[in-house]
Amino acid sequence: MFVQHLEIFANAKVQLKTFANISIDSIKLKFPNIIKIVIIILGGLFFMEVEVSKENICINKLVSQKKEIIFVNTDMIVPDSKPDVLNTINITGNVCIYKKEVMEEKVKIDGNVNTYIMYLPDSKDDNIRALNCNIEFSESIPMKMVKEGMIVCVKPCIKDIECKVLNGRKISVKAGIEFDIKVYSNEDVQVISTVNNIDNFQSLEENFNVNSLIGNGRTPVYAKDTINVDPKDEIAEILKVDVSLVDKDVKISYNKVLAKAEAEVKVMYLTEDNRIGKVQARIPVVGFIDLQNISENNICDLNYIIKNMVIRPNSAEEHSIYIELEIEVECMAYERKDIRLIQDLYSPTANLEFTQKTISTSSGINDNTKEFTIKDTVQIPGLDEGNLIDVGISYNLVNTKITSSKIVYSGDIGLNFIYSNASTITSNSAKIPFEVEVNNDEKTENINVETDINIKSSSFNVKPSGEVEAEITMEINTKTNRNTSMNIIDNIKLAEDEGKDEDYDSLILYITHSGDTLWKIAKRFNSTVDELKRINGIEDENKLDVGQKIYIPKFNYVRNEIKTDAK
Repeated sequence: MFVQHLEIFANAKVQLKTFANISIDSIKLKFPNIIKIVIIILGGLFFMEVEVSKENICINKLVSQKKEIIFVNTDMIVPDSKPDVLNTINITGNVCIYKKEVMEEKVKIDGNVNTYIMYLPDSKDDNIRALNCNIEFSESIPMKMVKEGMIVCVKPCIKDIECKVLNGRKISVKAGIEFDIKVYSNEDVQVISTVNNIDNFQSLEENFNVNSLIGNGRTPVYAKDTINVDPKDEIAEILKVDVSLVDKDVKISYNKVLAKAEAEVKVMYLTEDNRIGKVQARIPVVGFIDLQNISENNICDLNYIIKNMVIRPNSAEEHSIYIELEIEVECMAYERKDIRLIQDLYSPTANLEFTQKTISTSSGINDNTKEFTIKDTVQIPGLDEGNLIDVGISYNLVNTKITSSKIVYSGDIGLNFIYSNASTITSNSAKIPFEVEVNNDEKTENINVETDINIKSSSFNVKPSGEVEAEITMEINTKTNRNTSMNIIDNIKLAEDEGKDEDYDSLILYITHSGDTLWKIAKRFNSTVDELKRINGIEDENKLDVGQKIYIPKFNYVRNEIKTDAK
């Protein structure tokens, strides 16, 4: 039927040349069966829009990615209630981000570093005291191609922190923060899955598995608890605080995402009688995110950000510490979609014109968790058996190497030992290098990698010689997805011009070259893959040898006159 329509249009073209004022409506009246096809007349060409079926996918495109280290600092005056600072012993910090915003060509991040500074006082009555200092920051980080309204994901990490004594009543605090920033944009794309109204239509198709974005959302979570300490301890002040989010999990039900984790809080404190105590607790972190059309078969990518924290001792009689964390949970939800896309097309009997573009997206989300244990012996000068008070543990990823079979992480574990020495409290640090491998389930190097590392457990055995046997168990969670480029074809039109009016038969002998495929040859010489396979006795169209002879029957279909029934 469609070939008949083509021939009718060919006849109509002659009429249009003779009757320049003929209208589209008059053609529709003469040929009422083809009103679904739109005709556009441009010069000597007839363009007809082709009926197609389309499928919608939402691309969550990674627009820009950057790791940036910023340095923040402040000077702090020692409160009148505290003794003078003789020397600092230890400093720790936790990053809070209370606002992040995508602007034109930059990302703005506002937050603070909540620090605890242990120091040796210039006093005979105390052997250790502490200061709590907040370093506020507001940073605009340049990032190309980002625009207002895009989605930003930020993961902060303290790379370095130090404290200097300016004088007995003033200190200077400086921290280096690394931000891992990713900016995404959502793009709704319609892709052609089938062509409905072209006879002898030839298409080169490819299967894709893509992550189609269902939606994104966020929710605030307030994790609060009161941790009891030893009843004999009357807390004077907080010396050190470490906060980490562990055991992250997600549950999906219809239109709702349940994010679950635990905030692991470790607190070192000073008692009124100058003893050092330690306590730790896990506080549940639970939040619900409403997302339309999400189901348990979908995939969720969660990110937790600490926005604010309050940690303070309650009254001495309560023997407890109050903890309040404000946490924002961000979620991106995906649907795995298998789609078959037309990558190239043509017709031996018609002149097809179309537009095409390449879009980048992700496919496949794999989650791999692995535990590994690091054992080593370090030498800490002045540390004797029984004098170890606490060990702070941090990690630093130096390099991530990706191959088609594995992902190799290398870095070091930072250990900060706090111990008593000759009636004073002091600290010393050491590093232990590590390397760990995880499987690359994507089987390609062209992947995106998200890494989350948690300290599961640790033990330190101090020898009489001052050597410390360290054993640290860590959990590394690796999320990967593939980078996928898809060729999108759109605006398919049929064009019939005067250059294709002659009819002829011929036979061509073609000698194959490197890079040739049967599809490319068939399209070039206006034949079909099936025809070339039949004529040349080819069984596997994907196996062509360089120098192979291919016989090609080249022809145009002869247009026949159409007899129409009078109605």
